[in-house]
Amino acid sequence: MTHAGSSQFQPRAGSPIQPPVRPGGGPMGGPPGMLRGGEKAHDFKGTMSKLLRYLAPYKWSFIIVVIFAVAATIFTIVGPKILGKATTKLFEGVMAQISGTGSGFDFVGIGNILLLVGGLYIVSAGFSLIQGWILNNVSMKVTYGFRKEISEKINRLPLRYFDTTNQGEVLSRVTNDVDTVSQTLNQSMTQIISSVITMLGVLVMMLSISWIMTLITLIILPLSTIFIRFIVKRSQKYFKQQQDYLGHVNGHVEEMFSGHIVMKAFNGEKRSVEEFNKLNNTLYGSAWKSQFLSGLMMPVMNFIGNLGYVASAILGGWLAFRGMITVGDIQAFIQYIRSFTQPITQIANISNTLQQTAAAAERVFEFLQEEEELPETPNPLLPTTVSGHVEFRHVRFGYLPEKTIIKDFSADIQPGQKIAIVGPTGAGKTTMVKLLMRFYDIQGGAILVDGHDICEFTREGLRDKFGMVLQDAWLYNASIMENIRYGNLNASDEDVIRAAKTANVDHFIRTLPDGYNMVLDEETSNISQGQKQLLTIARAVLSDPKILILDEATSSVDTRTEVLIQKAMDSLMRNRTSFIIAHRLSTIRNADRILVMNNGDIVEQGSHEELLAKGGFYANLYNSQFEEADLY
Repeated sequence: MTHAGSSQFQPRAGSPIQPPVRPGGGPMGGPPGMLRGGEKAHDFKGTMSKLLRYLAPYKWSFIIVVIFAVAATIFTIVGPKILGKATTKLFEGVMAQISGTGSGFDFVGIGNILLLVGGLYIVSAGFSLIQGWILNNVSMKVTYGFRKEISEKINRLPLRYFDTTNQGEVLSRVTNDVDTVSQTLNQSMTQIISSVITMLGVLVMMLSISWIMTLITLIILPLSTIFIRFIVKRSQKYFKQQQDYLGHVNGHVEEMFSGHIVMKAFNGEKRSVEEFNKLNNTLYGSAWKSQFLSGLMMPVMNFIGNLGYVASAILGGWLAFRGMITVGDIQAFIQYIRSFTQPITQIANISNTLQQTAAAAERVFEFLQEEEELPETPNPLLPTTVSGHVEFRHVRFGYLPEKTIIKDFSADIQPGQKIAIVGPTGAGKTTMVKLLMRFYDIQGGAILVDGHDICEFTREGLRDKFGMVLQDAWLYNASIMENIRYGNLNASDEDVIRAAKTANVDHFIRTLPDGYNMVLDEETSNISQGQKQLLTIARAVLSDPKILILDEATSSVDTRTEVLIQKAMDSLMRNRTSFIIAHRLSTIRNADRILVMNNGDIVEQGSHEELLAKGGFYANLYNSQFEEADLY
């Protein structure tokens, strides 16, 4: 059981009335399906604009980072120019010794220059440390903000999204994609700021030494730009494909892990491995291509940089021979060439990283822009109690607007009545319950609780009046006490124990090693299916709902356990409006009214005896159970 206000209601496997699916197996309404090889990434500029707007609240942090980056860069790029003076003094000392005209080396002057340069580099390192700390703080806040928004978004998404979306896809966006954006902010942002400022500062210093040598060096820029654009254009689509298929691989692994017993029971290991290999090979191909193309950046940019380095060295030697430049300036200029080409290479590498970041951010923004549930009414009803009167008035619904499956459903249920909903698989039984709790919104007609349209309540307020016991008992990795308390988080331990006794599960719990403090494992495999069901009934008792929904709660247990569960449910249903969905028609003989559904409509209704006397659709369903039993 799970309290309605906090549960996920899953469609029955195998039912013809299921949410729509994309052609080829991918879900409709969820995130993009598998990318075909060569498909280009979506809007790079638009995604980066959204990301920049998302970073707007941290603009002052970035301004401070830029200031410190400028200061650190200035101290760094001034160093070679000052260090060049030490080289010049050494060269002059050597020449004086050779000519015998000087007094020797000026070690004091050289020492002062070296101390000055060392101090500048230490201050520069301090500034770099501070800007790194600020950016790390910003990236962690952005990561926290993304995950918080995704968590809140999940709670606003309609059930349709989860019925039609691979769970691994959602997990991949929360983890892999957000981490990719975070790492870029933490690492690449510092490099981008430092590289741009370094390149501009070094250019100024180079011009101050020799405009001719600077002009020769700048010839490499067009070559670098052409190469960068060539690489970015071809690698962009592979980074997007890599990020998408990482989500597909995660989704497949998560599905196979959660359903590994069924997979093994049907000898599905081979098919599972084949599907994994197919997805993994595509991921490998896109990752290899994207990394190979980005890996070309460094060697080719180094080669282009070395061309400028060689040209500047030759030209500098000729200018020094002509007396137009000092040896120290040549040494400083050569250092600046290295400092000039390095940020270009870094920017080239970062451009590829930004492609991957854009792909990841795009997937996050796609999720955050998914269609949400219809907005709540601005003036909702806030009743403290409800009597349990439920009315369906000509309800019409379809998972797809053009395909109506509930055509004209009408029923009037009085407070405290026990209503059974029966019919063949796919008749629409579970769908009606989903509509009653507003997991889906109807497309026509109305559903009323105590005379009020359910749209007049908030979803939380509406579902708080319901309790549910599902066929698939949902428990989580916590103690038995906390699992029962999930029905009412404010309940005391005594309330929990009282609910367990009402559900006939107290004795079983006390036989466990740690009793109520026993922790269920992640798969809840350390207790039986019937015991799980009794715990969910105890949770429903604790929630004390006025309207109760029982969806095949006894279909997967043995006869003895079914008797225990039936007694617990009888106690739970006392004085409550109850909807019982059942395939075992023998379990609903004492229902006040039975609604017989077929193809989305009520075809018969009445008590068990009245429907049998009619000899119609219900009678055929009821008698077919005994005919099947006779076959065995």
